[in-house]
Amino acid sequence: MATVSTVSKDGLTWTFKLRKDAKWSNGEPVTANFVYSLRRVMDPKTQSQQQNNYQAVKNAPEVVAGKKSPTSLGVEAKDKHTLVVHLTHPVPYFKTLTASSWNPVSEKAVKKYGKKYGTASKYMVYNGPFVSTGWTGSNLSWKLKKNNYYWNKKNVKLNTVNYTVVKTPATDYTLYQSGKLDGAFLDTQASKKLKHQTGYRRTEYLTYNVSQNKDMANVNLRRAFSMVLNRKELASTVGGVNTVATTFTAPQETVNGMNFNKYFAEQNATSKYTEFNKKAGQALFDKALKELGKSKVEFTLGGDDDDLSKKVMEYVQSQLESTFGKKVEVHVQSMPKTTRVSNMLNGKYDVDFTGLTTGYNDPYAMLSVMMSGGNYNFGKWSNKQYDQYLTLSSEEMNVKKRLTDLVKAEQVLDDQQPLIPLYHDGQAWMVRRNVHGLVFNGSFDFRNTFVTK
Repeated sequence: MATVSTVSKDGLTWTFKLRKDAKWSNGEPVTANFVYSLRRVMDPKTQSQQQNNYQAVKNAPEVVAGKKSPTSLGVEAKDKHTLVVHLTHPVPYFKTLTASSWNPVSEKAVKKYGKKYGTASKYMVYNGPFVSTGWTGSNLSWKLKKNNYYWNKKNVKLNTVNYTVVKTPATDYTLYQSGKLDGAFLDTQASKKLKHQTGYRRTEYLTYNVSQNKDMANVNLRRAFSMVLNRKELASTVGGVNTVATTFTAPQETVNGMNFNKYFAEQNATSKYTEFNKKAGQALFDKALKELGKSKVEFTLGGDDDDLSKKVMEYVQSQLESTFGKKVEVHVQSMPKTTRVSNMLNGKYDVDFTGLTTGYNDPYAMLSVMMSGGNYNFGKWSNKQYDQYLTLSSEEMNVKKRLTDLVKAEQVLDDQQPLIPLYHDGQAWMVRRNVHGLVFNGSFDFRNTFVTK
């Protein structure tokens, strides 16, 4: 949407020149919608999960806390096609931060549809290369159709993209083989040979509700659970292109082009409690029971109702119960994703199997999730030292000093285990040879995709 971006010498003011030919799918121009959109993201009434990403924008913390009006947020439209963002301090990763939650939304559409906005295809307007049609909010198939008002529509080759949600990879494979799909998720067993290839990955993990469950608030219990899970065996059981996760940050995260996980390892930074050590885990578990004054721990492990999630939860259940015997009882609860997310938002869970992908390429994107008051910190874990390291890293422009702060933050996570990283999920897809230019970076990009006969 922006043709040019500039930053002031002090790093506090960013100016974006917007395309003058950008339009919404209803034909109206995309102008100062960015200001409205950013104010809407930070408005406490919106309850956006992205609010913690933009705390450096002037007055953002006060707006989120309800102490100031969204109109005081440090964003302004100099004219219809110039957006200016004011920061309270330089942000080393700011340019990569201008991701999906910065995309504009139509103020007219939001007001027109009210609470229905975004709940179905017909309750939205679009400014990208495609518009969604036929999605009701719960159905398993819909279409993307070419947006005739898109500024670069002449270079968009596809007229229609048909989406079908299939919850079992084996069914995906069958439909692909029968010619009913042009692209499909590759069966986990069939894709094992691809696991060492680089690519976009997300972290799958267990998260604890430390604020509501006193047992899960015990750090030695969390450490014990983490240490007795054989991640290598789990990754093999799940199959696919998954790799063992000993850190929360995903493998592709970089700082100024430097791979963070590789740097973390080179600094001899320890991942003590994510290394498989059954004997040490059993000792920590007994210590936790003594601290809790209990002879047994019982909890519910929740997750989505797809085959992969069920497989992971069953493995965790089996591993914990076989290791600790009658001293632990794990109840597995599979549910639709919407139900699971709602439960997490309302604090109605003990332990949850979930995953996270980032909206921008920087380790801070993932690590900041667990800061005190973070929108994705569903269990409300809090650690002052952790917050301090991440706050320093978000303001530090010196790369080496910043990396040091990020490493220290990752080490606090490993020590306290408020979440258990299990594996880094890398999805492998089957795509027909006549489909070209398809890009996947966390989500599909069809702008340059075309099909030959």
